[in-house]
Amino acid sequence: MTERDLIQGCIDEDRQCQIEVFRLYAGKMLAVCQRYARHHMEAEDILQEAFIKVYDNVAKFQFKGSFEGWIRRIVINTALKNYQKSSFQKERIGLEDYDDRPIEPEAISLLQEEELLDLIEQLPDGYRVVFNLYAVEGYSHKEIAEMLGIGESTSRSQLVKARKMLKDRILKLQMIVL
Repeated sequence: MTERDLIQGCIDEDRQCQIEVFRLYAGKMLAVCQRYARHHMEAEDILQEAFIKVYDNVAKFQFKGSFEGWIRRIVINTALKNYQKSSFQKERIGLEDYDDRPIEPEAISLLQEEELLDLIEQLPDGYRVVFNLYAVEGYSHKEIAEMLGIGESTSRSQLVKARKMLKDRILKLQMIVL
């Protein structure tokens, strides 16, 4: 069955096609959810809500761009709506204490992907969301500001703080390893 057949099946509300779409994309999309959620159960809730939106809106998919990219956008928007509902988004910290020293490349190379993802997951919610949108998803500060209802300068400062916090934690891990 082709991707187009699966999409048409979802439009026709064919349960088997919906299950197959979920099977194909849920793993990748759960990883996206986990970058925005505070814990695994919240990520699963976001994923479930996002797939409901996917099935409800699949008829709007116009076969322009990838289907996975379209699903990813729904997942990110769902995660952001979840974030905006939470009281944790009130983190607004400026640029004071920013240390612009570069991170040693070997410190990063010693980290496993899972360790780096754990460090990102430990960031305060505001930092983590901005970091993910900017560094992982590739959004501009202007786009992030519009999505989150914050100023561009707030987006920039939260990214700077996230990077500083990650750098400090990476250097701390490097000291433990050496």
